[in-house]
Amino acid sequence: MRYISTRGESPALGFEDVLLAGLASDGGLYVPETLPRFTIEEIASWAGLPYSQLAFNVMYPFVEGAIPEQDFRDMVNDTYAVFEHKSVAPLVQVDSNEWIMELFCGPTLAFKDFALQLLGRLLDYVLKRRNERVVILGATSGDTGSAAIEGCKHCDNVDIFILHPHKRVSDVQRKQMTSIISDNVFNIAVEGNFDDCQQMVKDSFGDQSFLGGTRLVAVNSINWARIMAQIVYYFSASLALGGPSRSVSFSVPTGNFGDIFAGYLARNMGLPINQLIVATNKNDILHRFISQNQYELHPLEHTLSPSMDIMVSSNFERLLFDLYGRDGKALAALMGEWKTKSGSIDNSRWKSARALFDSHSVDDDRTCAVIKEVYEQTGYLVDPHTAIGVDAARVCRRSVSAPMVTLATAHPVKFPEAVEKAGVGVMPSLPPHMADLFDREEKYDVIANDLASVQQYVKDHRRN
Repeated sequence: MRYISTRGESPALGFEDVLLAGLASDGGLYVPETLPRFTIEEIASWAGLPYSQLAFNVMYPFVEGAIPEQDFRDMVNDTYAVFEHKSVAPLVQVDSNEWIMELFCGPTLAFKDFALQLLGRLLDYVLKRRNERVVILGATSGDTGSAAIEGCKHCDNVDIFILHPHKRVSDVQRKQMTSIISDNVFNIAVEGNFDDCQQMVKDSFGDQSFLGGTRLVAVNSINWARIMAQIVYYFSASLALGGPSRSVSFSVPTGNFGDIFAGYLARNMGLPINQLIVATNKNDILHRFISQNQYELHPLEHTLSPSMDIMVSSNFERLLFDLYGRDGKALAALMGEWKTKSGSIDNSRWKSARALFDSHSVDDDRTCAVIKEVYEQTGYLVDPHTAIGVDAARVCRRSVSAPMVTLATAHPVKFPEAVEKAGVGVMPSLPPHMADLFDREEKYDVIANDLASVQQYVKDHRRN
């Protein structure tokens, strides 16, 4: 398997190099040169498999030739053995032919665990084999940071620095990151918003000279390994609901477009998917593009669903690359234009996206109303991001005969403010393995919203 950049200028790389590179040298994102494709018969034969076996079957073509089969199988088995629920990604029915897929059964109670627990093991494997040390620099709007730290805290050859927007993540999200005290873990609270943090990460990858030759590695969803791991649970849900003999629809709460892009890839790999719904909060640039063909940056707003408080959706470029016929030069020109002004794409390309995608934007008041409605109707408590997904699913649903699955991206205990505002009369409690979270020691540094200051901090604190 070879990987190419969406901007078309960087050389094609193998899996190991893409894992360590993150962002391509031309500023693009890596995607497979060709996607593996499975037949309906092959997918059907996977019904009833344990999640780890299904994950191996779906993902191995992406690493074949780089990692021996048994080594990768062992990593995958170890990754999903730490999940609390035996089925790993269980489904809960909330209405007629409507389901919620719980993606919060991993160690940090968020869907990011599916990819980042594997990513840590992949990095450890590859870096030990290469006898190489790296620095991980990542930005988080809430959940990526804790999942990345949890996945990488034992990696001998990694120092991990995670930027989060100061006072703009929930207390549970912050504590999950900052209470992991390890010699290789550094938490940085940036006095800005998530987009500021993400831009500093992108700028640092664009010019890594401040590290004097040490390689930077990305853990946010620009890293291909994360997208690869997220493809699997679309297959898992489909097989549990009668696929592949019938199509399934998915509603995905998304800010950075990575999670729903994985669903798009699952469809292109042969999984019958009827519809993909982009569910957003008031930071609705993706909704405005999908519904109106309008790409325009608005000021970022702080909401009750902070993991989606994102205006620049990095992974959206991967979809645009396909919409532009994988023409890297044309896409690079478009991304250059969109950096300074609003825009759109030609109607035929936009209609091609609309054939599969719908979208919906939900404000905080409606988010709270949905949390309450779902609880009163079913006794099931959802977090604010999942509530947005449920509302989008019900507003945008094209077919009642196709099972509708909303991806539950986080446990409601991570967002007590939203649950309290919803007025359901109950508060979620931390699971046993996190019961003492608020008693744990914290360690983090608050730094100005300034690239030079952040880079100097990384340079001064990394281990040699």
